[in-house]
Amino acid sequence: MHEDMRMDRPLWAEQRPENWWDAARQAIRGVLSQANVAGKDVRGVGLSGQMHGLVILDATNQVIRPALIWCDQRSQLQVDWVDQTAGQEMVLRSTANPVLTGFTLPKLLWVRDNEPGLFARVRRMLLPKDYIRFQLSGEYASDVSDASGTALFDVVQRRWSLELVDKLGLDRGILPPVYESSEITGAITPEAARETGLAPGTPVVAGGGDQAASAVGNGIVTPGIVSCTLGTSGVVFAHSRQPTYDPAGRVHTFCHAVQGAWHVMGVTQAAGLSLQWFRNQFAAGVDYDTLTAEAANAPAGSQGLYWLPYLMGERTPHLDATARGGWVGLTAKHTRADTIRALLEGVSYSQKDCLDIIEQMGVQVESVRVSGGGARSAFWLQMLANVFAKRVVTLETQEGSAYGAALLALVGTGAYSSVPEVCKAVIREVESISPQPDAAQVYAAGHPIYKSLYPALQRFFEKAAITPSLED
Repeated sequence: MHEDMRMDRPLWAEQRPENWWDAARQAIRGVLSQANVAGKDVRGVGLSGQMHGLVILDATNQVIRPALIWCDQRSQLQVDWVDQTAGQEMVLRSTANPVLTGFTLPKLLWVRDNEPGLFARVRRMLLPKDYIRFQLSGEYASDVSDASGTALFDVVQRRWSLELVDKLGLDRGILPPVYESSEITGAITPEAARETGLAPGTPVVAGGGDQAASAVGNGIVTPGIVSCTLGTSGVVFAHSRQPTYDPAGRVHTFCHAVQGAWHVMGVTQAAGLSLQWFRNQFAAGVDYDTLTAEAANAPAGSQGLYWLPYLMGERTPHLDATARGGWVGLTAKHTRADTIRALLEGVSYSQKDCLDIIEQMGVQVESVRVSGGGARSAFWLQMLANVFAKRVVTLETQEGSAYGAALLALVGTGAYSSVPEVCKAVIREVESISPQPDAAQVYAAGHPIYKSLYPALQRFFEKAAITPSLED
């Protein structure tokens, strides 16, 4: 989904929802053909997708403008307006989370403030996966986990916060009905059947946002096990039986895709994105395995070099859209291997920041299940075990979100009675990696130094964000 991302200005990020639908049609046809099954053999369809994106439709169900996606950070003025208009206390009471630039609400308000002609045409607001649902089933709907990331959803009561919607002067009618993740929301239409190869009438379940669905795919559906998903962003995710939230808003408390449960989540905006950026800018054509093999030649701690992974602002533990990335501590002695290793270490430290806060909130952490692109690297897995000072585990199936969506569809269509039941039946741990004492000691000393860098540079980030450049 990230291939067609447009970044016309710093901190902007947009995609065309129509491209997602093209990709979804191709993917469905491809899966049916590779698996050698007919549409009628498919029991049900589960959905998952990137969270927080703003898809707006007009009265004829046409997409009004490209979607402002999860990492778009342009809406700080709108966040400030919500905090002033509703008050931070009401926002926390209504949604259990502070409003962030990454969430959907401020993006909608940015369109209102900057593109009033387009805003006047808005009749429906959908999240990315829910636009695919609409194309498949003709139904407007969302699920509790994805809706939790809009800043308009009452996470404690598991319904839209109409009090907040009204306070901000928004139209209730643009919000879709919301379901628990394993509930059926509709069925494949004859037209979608022709376009995808699925059978008309096939049930479509609510599904989940990418993180909640990934957690189902990783079996993070009971207390004690935590997941770390290293994709474009990096996410530490823990199951919670009650909606506990961090008063400082450094981690998010959302509804889980498990009925009646919640989850706590810390996010590094640019995890895999840091490595992707490095490759695109400095190592075009080099594959990731080659880069991590090069990093392995540098010593743990990268000879005192630190990477701040704030390429897209940051969420956990620093709610700061102006935060910027960079290496700190470069000397003439450092090699390219040091810079790559420091980059992986910086992302790992940022994930430990998330893990530490979750533990401070009283969530038990016995082991960490790692998935996503980063989990394919044995070198990075060992580094995470060393940085976390915890056992790190990989699973038989690495496709967290897609697998989780399929498991939700199994529950929704009656093959299993609950999400924990299906996870227990099908998810298997395959590899367990323990911390190496020497390296763990290096990282235990390095993490506090890493943590001291953001506060030292915060004022610089603020000034850099408002310094004019020639392009302006």
